[in-house]
Amino acid sequence: MADRILFVCHANMCRSPMAEYLAGVLMRKLPVEVASAGVAALDGRRMHPFAAQIAAGTGRDPAEFRSRLLAPAHLADAALVLTATRRQRAACVSLVPAALHRTFTLRQFARLAALADAPDTTDAGLLPAAVRAAAVARGRLQPAAPADDDLNDPIGGTPADFRRCASEIERSLAPVAALIEAAG
Repeated sequence: MADRILFVCHANMCRSPMAEYLAGVLMRKLPVEVASAGVAALDGRRMHPFAAQIAAGTGRDPAEFRSRLLAPAHLADAALVLTATRRQRAACVSLVPAALHRTFTLRQFARLAALADAPDTTDAGLLPAAVRAAAVARGRLQPAAPADDDLNDPIGGTPADFRRCASEIERSLAPVAALIEAAG
């Protein structure tokens, strides 16, 4: 298992590719890889044009991006799986039950990362240590409303809806990146 974060959404055309590109910039100095997939994706589709505008703002060219259907191998190869919704988290865990303890919604993991103590990397890699630290913090976190875990899908919306979604992704990624950096 590589130090890879897998972002998962429905079609792998909006939320998870934006998260992949935004995380790539935010975590560029960290030894982690980022990837994305969709629970109902059609392989080979381009990113939604509004999501591509946001991705282009990261300095990477979104023209090469192609959607991919989530496969068990993607989950097995990821040290941390961050989904857009609780439903997608459940789909990931149903597909690969062994991924349970390293699969979270992005917003859920952000809350945990913000509360976590510095990870102990003595017997684990960077991401497994961050996941373990977040899991320990789970006991100190008050339960959240279901809507607090789900990232709204901007599909069918305006460019402003995509920018709002991207801003929420960036807000959620900040404590995640800080926790991973503390592990390194």
